[in-house]
Amino acid sequence: MRRLLFVLPILLFVGLATYFAIPLVDGTDNSVIPSPLIDQPVPTFDLPPLPGREHGLSSADLKGQVQIVNIFASWCIPCRAEEPVLMGLSKTAHVPIRGIDQKDKPEDALKYLAELGDPYTSIGMDSDRHVSIDWGAYGAPETFIVDAEGRIRFKQAAPLTPADVKDTILPLLAKLGTK
Repeated sequence: MRRLLFVLPILLFVGLATYFAIPLVDGTDNSVIPSPLIDQPVPTFDLPPLPGREHGLSSADLKGQVQIVNIFASWCIPCRAEEPVLMGLSKTAHVPIRGIDQKDKPEDALKYLAELGDPYTSIGMDSDRHVSIDWGAYGAPETFIVDAEGRIRFKQAAPLTPADVKDTILPLLAKLGTK
């Protein structure tokens, strides 16, 4: 009985270590968060514009052409790192990039865009984060590609990198029928 009490914790430790080590060995990328909304219509929403802009963002705006939707915030450090990539993408992708600014003060968002650049065709203010949650966003930044029918075709829950744009975003945009 004493031997069992000694061996049982060791066996439990080995079992747990094996369980947690398997994803590291089998190549599973735990940073990829699957979305149940892939191939589903965008959620219905209507967000007010950032002050000083004429248009906000609504689900009706996301039909008729392939578009990129980026959830960001001025307080988000990874969003700041991603902004130069979005600026480059806005010049090369030939598709609108729409923004959802979540839980942000309008004056902070305006300062952020003036400082880092503004790649967005339109921005909706998601002050209470309800729309971001409806999109299945866990935080910021998150980027989505929406097809011409208004269906979500891609989600990345991390800052975009130049490699992401080259290897994933641009090929998917081409597949969906953009230039």
